[in-house]
Amino acid sequence: MKILLILANQPYNGSDNTYNALRLAENLHKKGEEVRIFLMNDAVDLARDSTEKPGDYDIDLLAKLKELYGGGVALKVCGSCQSRCGLHAGEPYFSDEIKGSMDILATWVCECDRTFTF
Repeated sequence: MKILLILANQPYNGSDNTYNALRLAENLHKKGEEVRIFLMNDAVDLARDSTEKPGDYDIDLLAKLKELYGGGVALKVCGSCQSRCGLHAGEPYFSDEIKGSMDILATWVCECDRTFTF
C-alpha cells in the first residue's frame, strides 16, 4: 500500500502533530508500506538545518525526518513555500533533492491508496 502524509504545521508548535506524523511514518515503513511525506506551509521548517530543537523538547524532529528519508521514506518539500513559509523563510532545505512542487503532490495524491494530513 502507498501512504502519503502531508504535514502543514510548524514542527515545534506546542503540539505533537509533527512527532506523531513521523512516528506513524516510521511504523508504517517498518510494516513494509511505501510511505511518502510532503511538507508544505510552515512544516517546511522541518527540512531546514537551521531549525533547532527547543531546549525543552526531548525529540529532534529534523534528525528523525532525516533518518526516515535515509531509510527509504520518500520526501518532498514544497518549492514555493521555501521562500514564503516558516520561521526560517528563504533558508535552504537540507538537500536540494527533496525540493518538490504542487505537481508532485498532485501526482502523489493520485498514486497513493491513503492520504493523511497533519
